[in-house]
Parts: sequence; structure tokens; C-alpha cells
Amino acid sequence: MEEPKKINNSKFAVRVPIIIAITLAAGIQIGATFFGKKDFAGDVTKSSSKFKEILTYIERSYVDEVDTDSLADYGITKMLEKLDPHTVYLPKEESEFEMSQLQNGFDGIGVEFSIFKDTVYVVTPLSGGPSELVGIQSGDAIISANGVSLTEKDLSNNTVFTNLRGKRGTEVNLKIKRRNYPGLLDFKVIRDKIPTFSLDAAYIMPDGITGYVKINRFSETTYDEFYDNLKDLKGKGMKRLLLDLRGNPGGYLERATAIVDEMVGGKGVIVYTDGKDDRNDRRINAGHKGIFEEGPIVVLVDEGSASASEIVSGSLQDYDRALVVGRRTFGKGLVQAPITLSDGSELRLTISRYYIPSGRSIQKPYQLGHIEEYMDELDERGKNGEYMIADSIKNNPKMQFKTSGGRTVYGGGGITPDIFVPRDTTYFSRYLMELYGQNILREYALEYVTNHKSELEKMGFAKYLKTFNVSDAMLKNLTGMGTKLGIVYRDKEFQRSKAYIQEQIKALIARTVWKESAKKGLNNEYFEVVNQDDLMIKTALNNFSKADALGKK
Repeated sequence: MEEPKKINNSKFAVRVPIIIAITLAAGIQIGATFFGKKDFAGDVTKSSSKFKEILTYIERSYVDEVDTDSLADYGITKMLEKLDPHTVYLPKEESEFEMSQLQNGFDGIGVEFSIFKDTVYVVTPLSGGPSELVGIQSGDAIISANGVSLTEKDLSNNTVFTNLRGKRGTEVNLKIKRRNYPGLLDFKVIRDKIPTFSLDAAYIMPDGITGYVKINRFSETTYDEFYDNLKDLKGKGMKRLLLDLRGNPGGYLERATAIVDEMVGGKGVIVYTDGKDDRNDRRINAGHKGIFEEGPIVVLVDEGSASASEIVSGSLQDYDRALVVGRRTFGKGLVQAPITLSDGSELRLTISRYYIPSGRSIQKPYQLGHIEEYMDELDERGKNGEYMIADSIKNNPKMQFKTSGGRTVYGGGGITPDIFVPRDTTYFSRYLMELYGQNILREYALEYVTNHKSELEKMGFAKYLKTFNVSDAMLKNLTGMGTKLGIVYRDKEFQRSKAYIQEQIKALIARTVWKESAKKGLNNEYFEVVNQDDLMIKTALNNFSKADALGKK
């Protein structure tokens, strides 16, 4: 591609001015009307008429009955495989479901559930939701919904969603099996709008000055959630911020850039896009006085951090506003326009690339039509040792860029952290995976809370966090539960995973019992437990002095 003309910027020499309002899941979302009213039909008449002609012959003359709609969907999907890995076609149902994950809520009964032994168990009724209001409790088993059994073999999440979600105001008659209660209980639940939250946690860490914020995706409400919680943390004495973007696949770019603007001063570019059609070239700049433009920031990332989360971490890194800690991010820097088709299905068409302030592209290399190789790239990183050894990260020396403070950073393959932290695999074992596969840890935690809820509540979370230990007797009950389900106990593997199992049980109990943070959609209690021994968090806390020094050079 021809190198675009460069322009001057107060801190950077950047490419053509550019950006778009929002990203969706792993890309940038633009309204379909963005393309204007130009008629492209004449350019593809021959190809489209051939496709239509073949389908017509199949429908009219093929020897057997054929669902031509499904055939057309298949043909479109295979055609798009010849393009880049992120241009995709979504049938109507998939498009609607994915959108609901990013928009401000969905209509349903308001429970977090888990499928265990082919049965749907309530992990927790969502605070303020319709299920909580009628008295459904953690640990309840949903046997049926409106007469449809939810205890069938090969029960899927999609089946559960289909029967529990629905238009607000509609009625769901549930049959519930509750522990220590004979027979089934009947509940009538009226579906309502269920808010979806994108912040997992926001709390002051034990040092009293570090605010921890974990964002799981950039949805419609993320900026408001972030702003409100950050304001609250500042009021509690926060002087520095630990922003956790691990495993964050992206989402609405507009929300991500608004968050960056709260932490970066001036009016410099945050992100911009460049494509074949100049109408797809846009830019987003910082613009107002942010809530946290001073004070050190550390951002946590890993190979699961993609798209909008790479823009946040990369922009903060480019401005020397944050120290990035963790492992190299996914490397997703292609812009998709979601185009709604006549039948409600959706085409997500790649129209440009995005670039962060230093001028670097985040997108990792790919070959058109080689989707499998592209998707296997994360596995290749593992084979090359990249998840364990910092020197295994092979940045392209031709893709060097400079931050505002003159540090060298690299483009063309995600965001490389300033400080590398390897994966912690010391606790992995086959036995642990088998326990997870049968949901034993969560099931045991629910059972323990059922039998000890009053004494746990009396203890209070602060004391629980400091003093509660998952005993060997508790672990014996847990492994016994696994044995009953056919999981063979292997002591050597159990000992390797023991500390991790204890931590997870303690965290799951805390999440089930204490729900103060849940009122704001948070799981603070869970993360306060698991973050105590998190290697990446420990590394971040030990390097805040380096983050503080970045903006003072």
C-alpha cells in the first residue's frame, strides 16, 4: 500500500487524519449509511447474476428438496473466507445476539447460570432483577421454563437463552428444585430489561492508594461505568490506577477513546483510520479535561486483549501516560463496517486499518484466504515460547516507532508490553481441568454457602478475606463430589493444583455471599480474593515507580 502523506502534530508526525465512532466486538463499527448513496450494483452485476442464476436452477430442478437460504448463507461464508480474517457474515439470530452483549442490557429473567450435570443451576440472581424479586436463590436448579425441560442431555447455552430470554413484560413459569426442600417450587417471573455491565471490579487495593479497575469489554455503558467508578475511587483516596484489560476482546471504540481522554491531557490524536475510500478516513482526538490526567497508570494486557483494548493500552503507551505490563496483545487493527442486509443478517466488511498516536498499526500480518493460519497464530506463539520468555517476542525491526518521550515501540503485531510477565502454568493439571469440566468448584462453593451462609455473613467480608481458609476437610468433600461423577482422584495432580483450588473456592464463596459491589454490576469480592496472588498484579505494583517516571522525563 502506498505510504500516505504525513502531517504535523504537536507531539507526533502522524498519517492522514482519521477515525470512526465505534468498534464492535473485534472491530470498529460504522453505521451502514456511512457509505452514502453511491450505487455499487453495476460493478458486480455479472458476478451476482451468476450466483442468483445457479440458485434458481437448484431450487427449480435439483433432484431433492434444498433449503436455498442455507445454501446461499454457506456460499457467502465460503466467499468471505477468501478475504481477511475479520470480514464475516452473520445470520440474523447471531447478529442480534452479539449486539445484545454490547448494548445496554437485554430482556430476560435476570440470573447468572451454570450448566452442571445437564441441569441449569442459578449461580446468582442479578441484583434488582426479576428473579431476585420473586425469591429465586443461588443454587436453585431450573428444571423447566414454560413447560420446556432444561434437564436434557446435551443441554446448551443457546437452549437456555432461548427459553429464559424474551420480550420484557412476558411471563416465564419456572419449576425450581431447591436443596433441602421436597418436591418442586413454582415461580412466575415477569421478564424485564437486564442491564449488562462491562466492569468486573473497581476497588481500592490494600495499600490504600491504588485503584484497581477491570474492564471485560467496551460496551454501550462502559464509559459511564468507568467514569463513575473512577470518581468514586478518587474520593476514597486513589492516587494511582491499575487498569486491567486482560482478556478484553474490544467493543465500541467510541467508549474506549472516551476513557483514554479521561487520562490524557491536551488535544492530540488518540486513534485514526486509513482505508481505500477516503470517506472511511477519520480521527478521534482528546478534547476535554479528564478526571485522571495526573497520577501513574499501569495497564495489564495479554494475548486475549484485542481491538479497542489495544487502542486504549497502545495510546496510553504512545503518550508515555502508562506503563504496559503483561504479554503481547492479539494484534487486531482492522476496521469493520457492520452492514445490515435486507433479511436482518449482517455483513461485517473490513474497510480500513486503524493507527494509534505514534503512527503504528496494531494489526498482525495475515494472508488473504489463510484464515486457519491466522487463527492458529496464538498457538504458534506458545510453540515459540513467547508466553514464557520475553526474548521470544519477535518484533519487526522495520516497524519501529517512537513514543512522545522518545521510547521505541513496535507496530505490526499487537502491543508489546514494557514489562513482560510469563503465564503462570504451575497449577495446571488434568485433574483440575476435569473438575472444571464438571463445574465441581462452583457447585461445591454453592453448596458450602447454602450450609454456612449465616455464619459467613456474620463474619463480614473484611475478616473473611484476611482469615478464612479453605480447609483440607472442605477439599476432601470437593474431591469426593468429583469421584461421584466419575473423576478419578490423582493425588500428585491434586497437590499441584491445591493452592489454586483453595483460592478459587474462597473467591466463589465470597462472590455468592457478599453482594454489595453487585449492586453496581461488580464482582469486587471475587477479584479481591484472586488478585492477592496474581503474578501480573504483583509485578505491576512493584513497578509503579517506573510508571510515575514516564511523564516526568
